[in-house]
Amino acid sequence: MSVCYWSENRENKLAYIQTSATERGGDLPAVLFLGGFKSDMSGTKAGYLEEQCRLRGQEFVRFDYSGHGVSDGAFVDGTIGLWKRDALDILDHIVTAHDVVLVGSSMGGWISLLLLLERPERVNGVVGVAAAPDFTRDIESQLTETQRLSIESDGYVEEANEYSDDPYIFTRSLLEDGRAQSLLHKEYTVDAPITLIQGKVDNSVPWDKALRIQKCFGLTNTNVVFVDDGDHSLSRSQDLALIDSQLCILLKGAE
Repeated sequence: MSVCYWSENRENKLAYIQTSATERGGDLPAVLFLGGFKSDMSGTKAGYLEEQCRLRGQEFVRFDYSGHGVSDGAFVDGTIGLWKRDALDILDHIVTAHDVVLVGSSMGGWISLLLLLERPERVNGVVGVAAAPDFTRDIESQLTETQRLSIESDGYVEEANEYSDDPYIFTRSLLEDGRAQSLLHKEYTVDAPITLIQGKVDNSVPWDKALRIQKCFGLTNTNVVFVDDGDHSLSRSQDLALIDSQLCILLKGAE
């Protein structure tokens, strides 16, 4: 599939790949995949789900946030609010089907929940994979005094990245905006079902965060699926099959 770009009324062009629905799957909701912090749309989970949706004949869209992958922009200029607006642009202008199920990985799980609250009329369900709402607040709470001084003096702090030689960069703007976009401080009333798939040996997102999300978004419509030996990436073959099977459950409920 070729990469397309959305640029209307935008400073930064957003890269995306869209698989159109066929007649066989035209009645199914579209699936929009939202990646994680400093990830891109070429990842294992996005590719696997794209293929499964293609086999079902349903629309699938994946994209790169500003400053990620092959989209325009600098990563260090990004915030949760900016990346939420990126996702809203893709949802509003690129996804063809009215009904959509969001699959959000890590930070993408946070942004998926924000989209659910902003577009309840379109979002028919959310699958969060190691969903990480409010992770910027978690980072702030763990900063050392030296790191806090670095943010004050330099505007950012660097942290080692176990997935890349390039360090994570957490800017003052990212942390400040993260407070404004935080979710886990109140309860919400939503109709769409939410499934949270969470590894118990995740070194990036504590497994009990899934329970905190469930408490905020409702025990009756939020289902938590723990993977006892699952890590943060949840990209093994059995993990991918589990993600798609949980997606299919939500799709059947949306029919």
